[in-house]
Amino acid sequence: MATFISVPLKKSSEVDLVKPLSKFVTSTYPAGDEQAEYIRAVEELDKLRRNAVGRPLDKHESSLESLLRYYDQLCAVEPKFPFSENQLCLTFTWKDAFDKGSLFGGSVKLALASLGYEKTCVLFNAAALASQIASEQNLDSDEGLKNAAKYYQLASGAFGHIKDTVLSALNREPTMDISPETVGTLSLIMLAQAQEVFFLKATTDRMKDAIIAKLSNQAADFYGDAFKQCQYKDNLPKEVLPVLAAKHCIMQANAELHQSVLAKHKKLFGEEIARLQRAAELVKTVASRYDEYVSVRELTEKINRSLAAAKKDNDFIYHDRVPELKDLEPIGKATLVKATAITPPLSQKFSDFFVKMVPTAVQQSMSVYSQRKSDTVNRLVGTMREATNLCNGVLASLNLPAALEDLSGDSVPQSIAEKARSVVQQGGLQSIEQLIKDLPELLTRNREILDEALKMLNDEETTDNELRAKFNQRWNRTPSGDLYKPLRAEGASFCNILDKAVQADQVVKDRYNAHCDMIALLCKPESELNAALPSANPAKTLQGSEVVGVLRSQLARLDQVKQEREALEKDIKDVTFDMTTTFLTALAKDGAINEEQLSAGQLDQLYSEHNQKVQANLRQQEELLAQIQTSHQEFSSLKQSNAEANLREEVLKKLASAHDSYVEISSNLREGTKFYNDLTEILLKFQNKCCDIVFARKTERDELLKELQQSIAREPSAPNFNVPAYQSQPPGAPGGPTPAPRTIFNPAPPQTPQQTQAKSQPPARPPPPVLTPPVLTPQTASAGTTQAGTSANNPPPVAPPSAAQGPPYPNYQGYPQYFQMPMGYNPYGYGQYNVPFMPYQATPGQPGYPAAPPATQGYPGYPQQPSQQQNYYPQQ
Repeated sequence: MATFISVPLKKSSEVDLVKPLSKFVTSTYPAGDEQAEYIRAVEELDKLRRNAVGRPLDKHESSLESLLRYYDQLCAVEPKFPFSENQLCLTFTWKDAFDKGSLFGGSVKLALASLGYEKTCVLFNAAALASQIASEQNLDSDEGLKNAAKYYQLASGAFGHIKDTVLSALNREPTMDISPETVGTLSLIMLAQAQEVFFLKATTDRMKDAIIAKLSNQAADFYGDAFKQCQYKDNLPKEVLPVLAAKHCIMQANAELHQSVLAKHKKLFGEEIARLQRAAELVKTVASRYDEYVSVRELTEKINRSLAAAKKDNDFIYHDRVPELKDLEPIGKATLVKATAITPPLSQKFSDFFVKMVPTAVQQSMSVYSQRKSDTVNRLVGTMREATNLCNGVLASLNLPAALEDLSGDSVPQSIAEKARSVVQQGGLQSIEQLIKDLPELLTRNREILDEALKMLNDEETTDNELRAKFNQRWNRTPSGDLYKPLRAEGASFCNILDKAVQADQVVKDRYNAHCDMIALLCKPESELNAALPSANPAKTLQGSEVVGVLRSQLARLDQVKQEREALEKDIKDVTFDMTTTFLTALAKDGAINEEQLSAGQLDQLYSEHNQKVQANLRQQEELLAQIQTSHQEFSSLKQSNAEANLREEVLKKLASAHDSYVEISSNLREGTKFYNDLTEILLKFQNKCCDIVFARKTERDELLKELQQSIAREPSAPNFNVPAYQSQPPGAPGGPTPAPRTIFNPAPPQTPQQTQAKSQPPARPPPPVLTPPVLTPQTASAGTTQAGTSANNPPPVAPPSAAQGPPYPNYQGYPQYFQMPMGYNPYGYGQYNVPFMPYQATPGQPGYPAAPPATQGYPGYPQQPSQQQNYYPQQ
């Protein structure tokens, strides 16, 4: 059976998708059916992830389908949620697929708050599972060959896609298994295996040998390229390299084999033999080096049979010259495989859970467009309100229309009475004072929320800086100071907004204090208000004059202009237009959204007509005010003037101005209250965002600390030390003593100072012992002859073994007439100290030890032992 390489799956830690995504949905979309639908979609996404990466997967198409569905859903959801470290922070943890771990720590893993990292790892698992499914196919059937080629090409395309996108998706150094070098090699391996499957298919279908040779030669090239890529890198398991080398040789051998058949058909018998010899050399190399990984017995037998037959025919019949290998034409190549392009959706059953949700780019463009629209509306409405305030101020300075209504001089003018009733209906002083009292509380609440959010960022950044200073380069995550820059800019903006709000509140309070007395007078009953007004002489002569009629007509037209302006303001606020379709179209067409250009054009189209109406209304008011001022001068010249009349007119002006101020102050205070309440919701979202990112950073910090602790535990506790020279010097090397074997020594006598100083050199061997021979008898003579013969037959001295023997222990002189027991004859030394057997080493020039006497005779010079003690050593 052919040997194919399959890739193991990466393992992931559990991630809670429901909580952060649901929080984003509830904070972004209003409560209703749409929000509920998105929350259900989030739950389905979490379930899909658990099914795809949260359990062991079978080598089946259904498991691959679940992985591809999850990958497609990630691609669809990526532009619709702001996945990033400082916005929607989700930390994904994956282990290296090829790392087996160590004794002190787990497998190498990487945790990143990046959806691109999750996509890369899921696609890696899809490619790995596709390679496993392909390796499980039955290659004896057409369906199995077809499926294997399909899955290998899918795996090659997926690995190639990771190679092109992993660095941009992660923005940091990836783990070894998804590095561009590793996945590039895996892509080439999968492509080579797909080409080999086509070779097997062509062989099974008995296609032409020329085609089969080209297919096999191309597969050999693919395997050779993959072998070169991983030959000098330790990024794949060690079993892969010999398999690639063997496959390269096998595919070359197959190519030569089929090309030899083609040469035989062309009657090029010498070329046939040369190619078969080359094929035989290749399979011989595989059998001798890589037989543990790939079996080539059948192919070897086939090539040898063909080579023997070809040689026999050539020797007896053709006698064709066998060319050298370099003189042969190169074999052609034919590529029938191509890496599958990774273009989502990859799953046939894919359906977007968030099909109604617009992408984040469109959401951001819509947000900016809404702000531009709001600015345009506020600019137009603000212009009209300024015109209204100007009109009211001019009329109040002229005491109109109260001057026309107060011709009698002894009653409250109708316009002043209506303004008084309006103030009372709106709550009078009590409502304004309550609104002013509530503002500081709202301000304090907002400041506390903002300060708490910024404090969380500061505390986490301080901890990060301390750990970075402690671990230096090992603390290799994004600095909190860099990560929090957008949040700090947003917080500074909120602080600036609150400061400006405080200034605006003070302006409103000052204005209220300036008109407080007159507003209180307007709140009194009409009788008290009339009594508070100074009396004046009647000016009844002006009641029927023409100038009074003209002034009343002009004031009526001015009121009509004000009413038109109010209606125009309502129309401007009611203008709506959904830019979603426009932005989606631009995103689909250009891949990006030029929001400024699209929004400016659409707003100009929507509000150009309203802008023209506003300008016409302002010009009409300006003309009427000029006419009113002219008519009022004529009215004042005709009106009888005295001190009482002037005082009454001054009070009426203040009352009219107090009413206008009351209306404006009330409006400002209500807007301020709404502003603070709206800002509270915004600040709570900001606080939640800060809380989420700080929690994610804390989780990442804990993971990194755990990895650092494991890496520190794996480090050696002490630095490497230099081995002494006498331990590293080989035995017998010049310039040093010969090491003595590690053995058991008798206790050494005390050393003298001179011996201690000369300890670096071993002492000389003691002189040979002098034995007093006993009186010879016939028995002893024969024994002596035997001893001499044995002594003469002693083996010559041999060099010590080359293995390390330890430090050169010196040999000390023993007791007189006693000798150290040779290690080879010590029955007690074996198995006690793991000491190897050492034959006796004689010193040159020194005779050997006496041979042992016969069993019936003891050693000379020693007392004879009883006969039952002769067998002293255990018999073998």
